[in-house]
Amino acid sequence: MSDENETIPTDDRGPTRCGFAAILGAPNAGKSTLVNALVGQKISIVTQKVQTTRFPVRGVALHGVAQIVLVDTPGVFTPKRRLDRAMVASAWGGAADADVLVHVVDAPSAARVHEGRGDAGDKRTEADVVQVLEGLAKQGRKAILALNKVDALERTKLFDLSQRFFDHGVYEEVVMISALKSSGLDRLAELLAARMPEGPWLYPEEQVADTPLRVMAAEITREKVFLRLHEELPYQATVETDAWTERKDGSVRIDQTLYVMRDGHKGIAIGKGGETLKWISQNARKEISEAIEKPVHLFLHVKVRENWLEDRSHFSAMGLDYDV
Repeated sequence: MSDENETIPTDDRGPTRCGFAAILGAPNAGKSTLVNALVGQKISIVTQKVQTTRFPVRGVALHGVAQIVLVDTPGVFTPKRRLDRAMVASAWGGAADADVLVHVVDAPSAARVHEGRGDAGDKRTEADVVQVLEGLAKQGRKAILALNKVDALERTKLFDLSQRFFDHGVYEEVVMISALKSSGLDRLAELLAARMPEGPWLYPEEQVADTPLRVMAAEITREKVFLRLHEELPYQATVETDAWTERKDGSVRIDQTLYVMRDGHKGIAIGKGGETLKWISQNARKEISEAIEKPVHLFLHVKVRENWLEDRSHFSAMGLDYDV
């Protein structure tokens, strides 16, 4: 909120607006894809594996006179481990501080469950959707419902699904989108912009994310680990940036460690003749270089840390509450 004596910048379109929009939803509902699409470039991990976003990532989108700070939260799901509990708590923490909430729902998955033909994955997603509904009701907050992947659903089923969700009484608006195809996003951006409070922008116009470079680089590398080792090491690996050195020639040296939980996982991560680790490093280096617009020299090492899922320092590095 702005101080009453503060002068709010204006242009020909009126006073500027700025605020926070928390993106909630079940894991893999398409939250990160949506945030990336609204921002206009990639700032969050997008893979086919669920629960890949582990801490709130802030993206900055512009719409008219409004600057919308999008908080891509971890998925809301039934927690089983300490890391799960911290991620879910972080998601709701981001929601509590936001000016507006967006609940992203995988529409085809929800429709299959409603029709009684959902598989085990659909049913898990439905349970996570119910958790969000209950959380919204408990907080007394209303959200914008974003039915995602609507291009894969018949229109009649879509309207039935929309009405069924709206009847829960926790939504103020419903928008139908395809985050992957950037369909329906203008309407969602309009709704978000209108709900931003008047005030000066928090970030320069050209800034698209509020994530420390060291963290961003680690997230990019972790995404490549997911993409390459999605079956062998689904969630038993993490990446930390150990050093970031700006060199005189304008390039950056980045030292990172890929932590795995078992000795056997180390061999999987390295691969035969180092092939797997080389692929991860090359693809991560390329994307990091494009993101920071500088040449990058990436040195990635693999180490075993059996208890990293219970390591307090790792939670602190991600901005998660270890004791939740």
